[in-house]
Amino acid sequence: MNEFKPFEQPSKTKVAIVAGGRVEAIPLDLDVYVGVDAGCLFLLEQGLELSLAVGDFDSVDPAEFQSIQSAAHELRTSVAEKNDTDLELAIKEVLAGWPQADILIFGAFGGRLDHHLASVFLPSDPEIAPHMSMLHLLDRQNHLCYRPSGRHVIEAMEGFNYIGFMPAEGARIRIEGAKYPLSEDNYFKKAIYGSNEFIDQPIVVTVDRGYLIIIYSKDRN
Repeated sequence: MNEFKPFEQPSKTKVAIVAGGRVEAIPLDLDVYVGVDAGCLFLLEQGLELSLAVGDFDSVDPAEFQSIQSAAHELRTSVAEKNDTDLELAIKEVLAGWPQADILIFGAFGGRLDHHLASVFLPSDPEIAPHMSMLHLLDRQNHLCYRPSGRHVIEAMEGFNYIGFMPAEGARIRIEGAKYPLSEDNYFKKAIYGSNEFIDQPIVVTVDRGYLIIIYSKDRN
């Protein structure tokens, strides 16, 4: 299960957050593991240390919750009726405890569609927005990350053939150096500019407002 290698950046603490969606594999050599609701069970099944467990735990039975409670170094429980998703609560706990970390999020996709979309638009939460560049949402086919407004150099990522750009909050973007550039000369408005590719150089993306969702992806083997 340890063949998942999303990227290399050894200078920062790497925190894994495992949510309750579909999880096929996670790296086994990260610094901190945080479980969200039923995602805690996946960590326990892998024999990983559960540094923090967060959620309302409405998707686990009493025996499973007892196992989580016994294993977790710290437990943060919440009521089911709340403004934040369990994943949003977990991210805020991690930001408080590890403010300089890279946060790798697994299990954000493949479950309920409302949870899936809430995960995609995490920076819409004003408490999370200032830290959006720390977040990485991953599964076997996708690596999703964020950038605030401004000019950004986007590097290729090994193993991912395609890259898509989704401007949020009414943003308008410019894409330079990609197979399919976007500028004032050929501009058209879409919710997502998908299936773009690198051409042996970084891509430069300029975002005029809001934020940018960047989606590295590949076809299923």
